[in-house]
Amino acid sequence: MKDITKKYTNGEVTIVWKPDICIHSAICFKGLGEVFHPQELPWITPEKSTTAKIVDQVKKCPSGALSYYMNRDSDSSEIQVDAETIVEPSPNGPLLIYGNVSVKNLEGVITKKNNVTAFCRCGASANKPFCDGSHKKVGFVG
Repeated sequence: MKDITKKYTNGEVTIVWKPDICIHSAICFKGLGEVFHPQELPWITPEKSTTAKIVDQVKKCPSGALSYYMNRDSDSSEIQVDAETIVEPSPNGPLLIYGNVSVKNLEGVITKKNNVTAFCRCGASANKPFCDGSHKKVGFVG
């Protein structure tokens, strides 16, 4: 899998988008359509909203494909979320984990996630243990 990362900024906050892990939940553009509009290019225009609204919306991304950093903090290598961890099954979709999570793969490599992480429940993801949206293709119910 390619590791594509795209960045969009309004000067104060930078939105980081990783299209290869996006599950196309549509939460971003349903919640903040003036910034996220997938039918246009560029599809992310952070200059059209406030930093607070952008941060609030990006935190709702279930796959972790969208993240952000404050430009003033850009020298820090990792964004930390100080919150308790919450686990929530999404109807007919992934298991959503809210908070900081470290995931170890079969080779022992640890990936750190923050905000919201979506784990596959249907078994069809090509990016296990993470959800890649395959539950929609296979008609997963659960």
